[in-house]
Amino acid sequence: MSYFKFASSVVLIISLSVLGHAQVLNKSWGSITHQEEGPWFATEEAKAIAENVLLYQRDIGGWPKNIQMQNPLNTTEKAALIKQKNSTKEVTTDNGATIQEMLYLSKMYRQIPDPRYKEAFLKGVQYLLEAQYNNGGWPQFYPLKKGYYTHITYNDDSMVNILRLLQALKDNTETLSIKPSPAQLQKIDVAFNKGIDCILKTQYKQNGVLTAWCAQHDEKTLKPAKARSYELPSLSGKESANIVLLLMSIDKPSEAIKNAINHAVTWFDATKILGLKREFIRDENGKFIDKQIVKDENGVPLWARFMELEDNTPFFCDRDGIKKATIDEIGDERRRGYAWYTDIPNKVLEKYPEWLAINKVSTENKSPKNAYNMVVSKDGTGDFTNIQDAIYAAKAIPAQRVIIHVKNGVYNEKVHVFSWNTKITLLGESQEKTIITFDDFFNKINLGRNSTFHTATVLVEGDDFIAKNLTIENASGDVGQAVALSVNANRCFFENCKLLGFQDTLYTAGEGFKQYFKNCYIEGGTDFIFGEATVLFESCTIHSKTNSYITAASTPENQEFGYVFKNCKITANNEVNAVYLGRPWRIYAKTVFVNCDLGKQIKPEGWHNWSKPEAEKTSFYAEYHNSGAGFQPEHRVKWSHQLSKHEAKKYSFKNILGNNFSKNH
Repeated sequence: MSYFKFASSVVLIISLSVLGHAQVLNKSWGSITHQEEGPWFATEEAKAIAENVLLYQRDIGGWPKNIQMQNPLNTTEKAALIKQKNSTKEVTTDNGATIQEMLYLSKMYRQIPDPRYKEAFLKGVQYLLEAQYNNGGWPQFYPLKKGYYTHITYNDDSMVNILRLLQALKDNTETLSIKPSPAQLQKIDVAFNKGIDCILKTQYKQNGVLTAWCAQHDEKTLKPAKARSYELPSLSGKESANIVLLLMSIDKPSEAIKNAINHAVTWFDATKILGLKREFIRDENGKFIDKQIVKDENGVPLWARFMELEDNTPFFCDRDGIKKATIDEIGDERRRGYAWYTDIPNKVLEKYPEWLAINKVSTENKSPKNAYNMVVSKDGTGDFTNIQDAIYAAKAIPAQRVIIHVKNGVYNEKVHVFSWNTKITLLGESQEKTIITFDDFFNKINLGRNSTFHTATVLVEGDDFIAKNLTIENASGDVGQAVALSVNANRCFFENCKLLGFQDTLYTAGEGFKQYFKNCYIEGGTDFIFGEATVLFESCTIHSKTNSYITAASTPENQEFGYVFKNCKITANNEVNAVYLGRPWRIYAKTVFVNCDLGKQIKPEGWHNWSKPEAEKTSFYAEYHNSGAGFQPEHRVKWSHQLSKHEAKKYSFKNILGNNFSKNH
C-alpha cells in the first residue's frame, strides 16, 4: 500500500455526496489534502482552494506552514500574498507544509489538467531537491533558519513525508498524477537514495547495537540533537516507527536496510509499555479538555515519545527543559498539548512478519560464508554491516587466524574483541576511509573512579590480535579521559593505523603483555599513551594536540621494558610549545626514545616526575641518537639517561618483544 493511501486511512476521510460536491470548508487542511481522489477535485470549490494554494506558493517553490488553504481570501489578502512571492521566510516542510500542497495539486491535476498546477508541483519538487543536505538529510526550513531548525528533521515525519513523495515519483506508482522530466527523475532517484543512506547513518547505536532514531539529528555530526526546550536528545518511539515503515516499503531492500529494520523491530519490542491506556477527557459538548494515562491490562502496547539514549528509559519534559520521570510531573499545558505516548510502532510489529516473508529475511543469527574469512561492509554487500557482529560470529579459540575484512565506511560502534576471540585480524580497506568511531568519555560513562576503562571505542582482550589499514577514534573531544583503543592482550600488532583522541587515546594494558605498533599515527592531548604493557612503537608519528604529556607508563617493577619508540616522528599542532615526553603513572615507569625526530614542542627538560620525587630513583627514562629541535640532552632532567651505543643495542625487536613475536605477525 502506498503512503498516500495509507495516510488516507488514518486521517478523517471526507465523505462525498453522490454528485461529489460535499463542502469541506469545515475540515482541516490536512484532512482535505489526504482525502481520497474523486470528482470533488473537479468542483468549483476545489478549484477555488487550488487558486489559494497557487497564491501561497513562494517563488522558491515551497510553502509556509499552518495555513488553512481552504479559507476564502479577500482582495487585500490576495494582493499581500502576491507581494510576498519572492520572500523565502518561513518556507518549510514542517507540519506537512509543501508536501500537503503538492498532494492537493496532484489530485487537482488528475481531474483538471491545468498547466499551472503541474508547474507549481514541479517547482515544489525542485524546492525539495535544493533543500537536501549533501549527507542526504533535510532541514526543517529552507532556506536555512537559525537555531535547531537546521537539524536533520524527522520530527512530525517531515523527512519521511518528503521521501514518500519522492518514492512515489521515482517508482511511478501512479499515486501522483504529475510526472517529472527524465532529468528531474534522475535527480529524484539520487535524492531518495541519499535520504535513505542518511537514515541508515543516523540510526542510533546504544552500546554498539542499532536501535532507533531521534526526532532530530545534528546536520554535521549526525548525532541526536535538541530542538525545543522540551524536545531533548532522545530516542523517539513515534518518529522511528514511520521511518521503519518507510524502509519496509522499499522494494528489494539492501542488506543494510534489512539490518536497520531488524534492529529497530528488536528495539520496539524491547521498549513497548504494557498495561496502560491513553484516555481523552471531553466536556458535555464533546470538546477535548484533558488526557490521562490510566492502567488497563488489556490496552494495546504504547511507546514513549522520548526515551533516554543510554537505556531507553521514558522521560517527560516541560518548557523548563527539566526531565521528569512521569507525565503527571509536568504542567497541564504541555501534558495536554503534546503527544507523549504513541501506538504507531504497533503497525511496524504487525507488518514485520509479512515483510520478513516477502523479503526472505531470516531473523536467526547470520552465519558468514567462511568463518575464517569474513567481510564487513556498510552497504550490506558483505557478511555483516557492523564489525561487532563479525566478532560475535568468530570462532572461539580458533585453530587458525580469523580475518575480518572491513570495507571503507564510518562504523559508529563500540568494538569488543573478547578474550576467547584469539587470532583475530581486522583488515581495513584503507587507513583514511575505514573508520571505527564512538564518543564515550569518563563523565558520560559515570561508573565511578574507573570509568576511563569503560570508554574505549575498541577494546581488545583476545591474544594475537592484528589491526591494519584503519582508523580508531574516540570522537568525544576535549572532555577528559576518553580512550580510543584499549589493548589488554598479548602479542598484538597494529600496522598503518590511525588512533585519534584527546586525553588517554591509547591504553596498553597487561603486565608482561607484548604489543607492537608499526607505521601508525597516534594523537592526543594528555597522557595519550598510557599503561603497563611492553610496547614497541616503530616508525610511528606521535602527535600532541595540547601542551601536556605524551606518555604515562605504569611499567611493573620487575618488567625489563616499558615503552620503546624507535625511528618515530614526534610532532604537534602549531600552537603547541610545551610537551613532556612522559611522566610516571606508576613509579617504575620505563620509556625510551631511540633514533626519533623530536619537534620543537618538546620541553628542554624532557621528563616530569608527576610530583613523585621517589619516581626519580625508580623510573627509567632514556634516549639514544635522537634529533630535531626538541632533542636537547644537555638540558634534560638529571635523573633521565642518554644511552651509549652499547646500551642502545639492548633495544632490539627480539629483545623487546621476544622470540614468539615475528615482524610478519
